Amino acid sequence: MPIQKLTVVGTGLIGASLGLAAGARGIAVSGWDPDPDALRVAGERGAVTPAASFAEALEGADLAVIAAPIGELPGQVREVLAAGADATVTDVGSTKAGAVAAAAGSPRFVGGHPIAGSEARGPEHASAGLFEGATWFLTPTADTDPERHRLVHGLVADLGAFPVAIDPVAHDRLVALTSHVPHVLANVIVNQAGASRVEGHEPLANAGGSLRDMTRIAGANPRMWRDIFLDNADAVRVELAEHRRRIAEVEAALDRGDTEFFSAWIGEAAGNRRRMLEVAYEDAGALHELRVHVPYRPGVLAEITQALGAERINIDDFEVQHVSPEQGGTATLLVTGEDVAARAAELLEAKGYSVTVSAVMA
Repeated sequence: MPIQKLTVVGTGLIGASLGLAAGARGIAVSGWDPDPDALRVAGERGAVTPAASFAEALEGADLAVIAAPIGELPGQVREVLAAGADATVTDVGSTKAGAVAAAAGSPRFVGGHPIAGSEARGPEHASAGLFEGATWFLTPTADTDPERHRLVHGLVADLGAFPVAIDPVAHDRLVALTSHVPHVLANVIVNQAGASRVEGHEPLANAGGSLRDMTRIAGANPRMWRDIFLDNADAVRVELAEHRRRIAEVEAALDRGDTEFFSAWIGEAAGNRRRMLEVAYEDAGALHELRVHVPYRPGVLAEITQALGAERINIDDFEVQHVSPEQGGTATLLVTGEDVAARAAELLEAKGYSVTVSAVMA
C-alpha cells in the first residue's frame, strides 16, 4: 500500500530533507518540531505542512519518521508509539540500540539510519537529493511486522537510497568503528597538536596536509556528538581498546626497529584503502588525483570547473584546502582515466595553474 501521508517529527536538516524528498514524490508531509523556528523554516521551504500540535501532525499518517537528536530519540519513540495512531514508525538516529529498546517490541517500529548529512545544520540547508545514493540502514527485529518493514524499505528505495537490513547491536558496532571512533581520534589528534609546543613552535601554525586531512571532522556539532558518544559508549569503548592494541603493536615495532613489520603494515593499509575506494567509486583503479595550486581570489574554483566541464571532463570528487590569503590553497580533483587526467592537467596548466597528477591507487 503506497504512503499517502508522512509525518516528520523533528524538522532539522535530515527531517526537512526527508520532507522535501517525499513531497517531490507526491506524498503529503506533515511536520512537527518542539522548536517553533525550525518548524517555521521547514514550512517556508515547502518541506512540511506545519502542524499546530504533535497529535495533529500524526493524524491520518501512514508513516511517522522521528528525526530528533540522539539524546531525545528514545523518549520521542515512546511518545509517538503511544500516541494511539496506527502509523508505522521509524527513525533516522545514528545509533540504534536505544531507539529499539524504547520501542519495547512494538511491531509498528522499524529502526533506521541514513548515512547522509552535511556539515551544515538546520532546515534552511535541507535538500531533496540528500539521500540519493546513500546507504540507509534498517534494523527490524523479530517483533517487527514484515509489512511495516516493507513499507519503510520501499520509501527508502524510492528516495534513491540503498536500504540495508542489519541487527541493531551489529549496527552500533559497525558505526562505532567506521564513524564514531574516527571522530574521537580526530578530536584527540587536533587537541594534542593544539596543546603542544615544540621548542617554541606551534604545531597548528605549521600544519601540513596530513593533519588537515585527518582532522577535518574534529570539533563537529558538540551537542550531537556528545550524545552519540555516550549513547554508543559500549561499542566505542570496544573499538578504542582495539585501537590501543594496534598502537601498542606499532610502538613495539618502533622499539625493535622492525622494517618488515612496517612494510607489511603499510601494504595492508593500502589494500584496505583500495577495497574502501572500490565501494565508493565505480572504477576506482582508474582514478587519478589532480592537485592544483589555487590563488586566493573570487571565481577561481568556477574557472577550474567550467574549463573542465567545457571539455566534458567529469570530476568524480573535489576538495579544497585553504592555506592563507598570501599562499592560496590546493584544490584536489579526482577524475577517471590516465588520459583524462593528462588532458585535464594540460588544460589547467594552459590557464596558468600548477598541477601535479598521480594515480590514486598507485
